[in-house]
Amino acid sequence: MTVLLSWRHTPWLVLSILSLVSFAFAHMIEVTASRKECFFEDLHEHDQMTVTYQVGEGGHLDIDFWLTDPENNVLAKHIRESTGTASITAEKDGRHEYCFSNQMSTVADKTVSFNVHGIIYVSEEADVTAPVEREIRSLAIGLTSVKDEQEYIVVRERRHRDTAESTCDRVKWWSVLQALVLFAVVAWQVYYLKSFFEVKRVI
Repeated sequence: MTVLLSWRHTPWLVLSILSLVSFAFAHMIEVTASRKECFFEDLHEHDQMTVTYQVGEGGHLDIDFWLTDPENNVLAKHIRESTGTASITAEKDGRHEYCFSNQMSTVADKTVSFNVHGIIYVSEEADVTAPVEREIRSLAIGLTSVKDEQEYIVVRERRHRDTAESTCDRVKWWSVLQALVLFAVVAWQVYYLKSFFEVKRVI
């Protein structure tokens, strides 16, 4: 059976809830051009871990991502993705590493927001939790999913707002350029017509 945390005594219920909330981690990092950023989690066999990410700013809003086990075997790999999710169940104890790579870009820095949350495996013999505690754990899992979805929506809204503002700026400057060209053409036409009807004197 898999659970988020192991409770052994009901009096520790409040502390358990606080521990449960802190089990999920949210981060925002900047991955500079031609660089990569790596992180790790120490997992035990049968532990579960999920990494969700979203590129918020920079370049074509894409990033390379991979996740490896303690023996450096690739468990998940995404190439030039703007958003993604990777979920694993550890098959062995040890350090599991995940990286965000911007090595494909030589100019643009990328801003990446990501969440890491997991489930610690507890055997049937060790699971002596009360029904109310199981409900709390189930609720915590649901809250984590809602939190991930909210952060994804916030990042998407920021991307769309930046795109809209950039489009407005382009439209504004294009309108200014068109007005300048129009005035230049009108001035040239007036000058041309005026010179066409001028009477030249010959002395």
